[in-house]
Amino acid sequence: MSAPYDLIVIGGGVNGAGVARDAAGRAQAGGDQNARVLLLEANDLASGTSSASTKLVHGGLRYLEYYEFALVREALGERETLWSIAPHIVRPMRFVLPVTPTSMGGGMRPRWMLRAGLFLYDHIGGRGSLPRTQSIDLRRHPAGGAIDPRIVHGFEYSDGWVDDARLVVLNAVDARRRGAEIRTRTPVTGLRREGGLWRVEAGGESFAARAVVNAAGPAVDDLARLAGTRPSFRIRRVRGSHIVVPRLFAHDYAYIFQLADTRICFAIPYEGAFTLIGTTDSDHTGSLLEVEAADDEIAYLCRAASRYFREAVTPADVVHTYAGVRALVEEGAGDGASRRRGKPEAATRGYRLPISAPDEGAPMLGIYGGKITSYRQVAEDAVDKLAQRLPALSGPAWTAHAPLPGGDFPKEAQGALIAELQVEYPFLSPADATRIARAYGLDTVLWLGEARRREDLGRDFGCGLSEAEVDWMRREEFVVTAEDVLWRRSKLGLHMAASEQAALAAYLGSSLGV
Repeated sequence: MSAPYDLIVIGGGVNGAGVARDAAGRAQAGGDQNARVLLLEANDLASGTSSASTKLVHGGLRYLEYYEFALVREALGERETLWSIAPHIVRPMRFVLPVTPTSMGGGMRPRWMLRAGLFLYDHIGGRGSLPRTQSIDLRRHPAGGAIDPRIVHGFEYSDGWVDDARLVVLNAVDARRRGAEIRTRTPVTGLRREGGLWRVEAGGESFAARAVVNAAGPAVDDLARLAGTRPSFRIRRVRGSHIVVPRLFAHDYAYIFQLADTRICFAIPYEGAFTLIGTTDSDHTGSLLEVEAADDEIAYLCRAASRYFREAVTPADVVHTYAGVRALVEEGAGDGASRRRGKPEAATRGYRLPISAPDEGAPMLGIYGGKITSYRQVAEDAVDKLAQRLPALSGPAWTAHAPLPGGDFPKEAQGALIAELQVEYPFLSPADATRIARAYGLDTVLWLGEARRREDLGRDFGCGLSEAEVDWMRREEFVVTAEDVLWRRSKLGLHMAASEQAALAAYLGSSLGV
């Protein structure tokens, strides 16, 4: 039997990939050998909730209403950190918050309250790099042309956008470069303590580990039960759904809308030709294998957008939908008090990391909660906690300053990188150069290589996707199926014709939708 792993991470979402990367980069204090780490994912990386977010890196403006100042401060700090270590897949975005006049109905926060909240948002996280809030007149602002003319006043503030699925993939890529083993399409079927170790049955094989991290996302409870453990708190599964419609506006601003039910809704420029609208917040009681936006959620998002835009948005306009399920820690002993007060469930520390271990036996750490913005901090906290039991993980934390693959350039230089790429590879269209630079950063040259014309990249599958790029994804980014390429390593599924997608699937030896 091979030597046991120091750590097995179960779950290839953002938290699992983040833990694998952090752990793989740690060495025992005074030692020169990194921890031996294995990540197991039942499907593709980011195949669940981690590719189904609103794709924002933000501090949680809404949490200020509930005095969650520490949570917002930490998240704003992480927003700066993620932009610094992944400037190719993270970029600043200016948001417009229209102030709804009373003539359009009640239930909205008044202008003075919004201004006070945004003032705190600008200052609570310290001196950040992003532009601060401005009051705007929507009759003169570029974002005002798409908005109902009855709405005159608004605010413009900063947050960030991230390619969520690529964030996961790049963490896994870096984990492997640092020695971790990454296995996708390897579902865990057995999990038990045996002889002071964890015995993990997965993909028809058996693995041993000194510790396990349960990073199964919304299935975290299911995996805990498989291991014979349960947390002392309750979990609520919440589905967030999104819709994609043809572009509703031609500028680069995003919108955040207040809704009469106290929720908020975002409308974000998406993939050049589209607008992304989300999200809902519905209890999910069904299967985690088929998570889809329900008809009533699609209608809800259309009504929310129509309340603010000049032109109505209808379900007939929707060209794509997606939904993800989060596992939220229930506060108030599950008595529903938080929901009755209208308080968002995630407005706590944001996550919990309980450890289950008999005496000094092999520990299992569970990750409950969290969000895209906090994933790196979650991973660092998790590995720090395990390091108290595992000498192999006792090295110093390091991920706050180490760029993700392709991200070793100044955070304000994404535009310069795109321009340099067009000079070096003039056969790339501006749209292709932008997409490629934002996906791979400096790693772009590793697969573009010495190409001097489009034909040097091999077959063109459509929309600028070349054989060289697909081969890179398959070799370096764990791609197996066309679905992996079209919806997680990229969003080209929105752009490519059915025949082009079928040709890609045939090249990969897969079927669409797998």
